[in-house]
Amino acid sequence: MDIEQAKREFLEYLEIEKGRSLKTIENYDRYLCRFISQTGVKRIDNLNDETVRNYRLWLNRQTSSSGGNLKKNTQNYYLIALRVFLKYLAKRGLKSLAPDRIELAKTPARDLDLITEVELNRILVAPNGSELKDLRDRAILELLFSTGLRVSELCSLNKDSINLAREEFSIRGKGEKIRLVFISPDAKAILKTYLAKRKDMDEAMFVSLSPISKSEGRLSPRSIERLVKYYAVKAGISKKVTPHTIRHSFATDLLQNGADIRSVQMMLGHANVATTQIYTHVTDKHLREIHQKFHRKNSN
Repeated sequence: MDIEQAKREFLEYLEIEKGRSLKTIENYDRYLCRFISQTGVKRIDNLNDETVRNYRLWLNRQTSSSGGNLKKNTQNYYLIALRVFLKYLAKRGLKSLAPDRIELAKTPARDLDLITEVELNRILVAPNGSELKDLRDRAILELLFSTGLRVSELCSLNKDSINLAREEFSIRGKGEKIRLVFISPDAKAILKTYLAKRKDMDEAMFVSLSPISKSEGRLSPRSIERLVKYYAVKAGISKKVTPHTIRHSFATDLLQNGADIRSVQMMLGHANVATTQIYTHVTDKHLREIHQKFHRKNSN
């Protein structure tokens, strides 16, 4: 089969049968187009180990926008797209390279952008005014920490998305999967105050505001990122702080207070518990306390 035809049918399969978002499909298309363009492969039955080996060499020698080589994580995005494509071909019984022939690049252990509890609290109270913008920004920060939402999920919320009486709501996350998230008393209180002060008719939960407090539409993820950065600086924090940093704080707070890893996985909306396990090292500081408390207590 012609590889362009196979790619087109694969992308349609992702959209129709798997229900993937258009953004995800665009990413797969871009990665596979790069593979096809670089390797010159015309048919799926011409794919072989040598083709992939040369492609990996080419990827490893590419430069990023910052001038250095492509990070291993970035290279893996290309390889994962290829592997998923090959799995699709195998599922259809089409002759091509076996998907397990695609090995991902080894990556270093992921470093988390963590802030202390004191720093987090300083950020949360940084929007300390009573104007609509202050209330909006405080609600954004409190909701990020209360729920562990991804920034894209936060931006997608509407005013009627959240049941304040039940202190919970459902969110559609990655892979179109729906999960339940919960609201803390602090987040509930500030959301209630913020919504009561809103006078516009915009359906979005968080909107851009002009100096005269007129709605200018839904806030974008980039706007939220700038907002978080602004309040981190205002709170006197020099390290980089993003909405994802607050998501990290949500996860580590749960684990440090005794939550089990599976529950945290569900609340974060991770498809695989291995993704959640990057947070478990933050509880390592408790290991010293356990060691000192229990080790060789009967040796005297």
